[in-house]
Amino acid sequence: MGFIVWLIVGGIVGWLASIIMRTDAQQGIILNIVVGIVGAVIAGLVLGGGNINNSDPLDLTNILWSLLGAIILLAIVNLVRRGSVR
Repeated sequence: MGFIVWLIVGGIVGWLASIIMRTDAQQGIILNIVVGIVGAVIAGLVLGGGNINNSDPLDLTNILWSLLGAIILLAIVNLVRRGSVR
């Protein structure tokens, strides 16, 4: 059951990050989930968002760290693709 919650939260976080970075029209739901989950990993490893990968996915602090990590991931992808962050 926890895995399903992680997918749902990852999808929501990825979707919010794609709206913030204006890439929502280019992505589907699968890519939103991947961006959200990879954003959580980035937040946990690089940004030092605490023990984000082993804790409750519904904690607001973890969701915000994951959102920040997903935004950074999308900014890097946009920079590589287009040469600009947006």
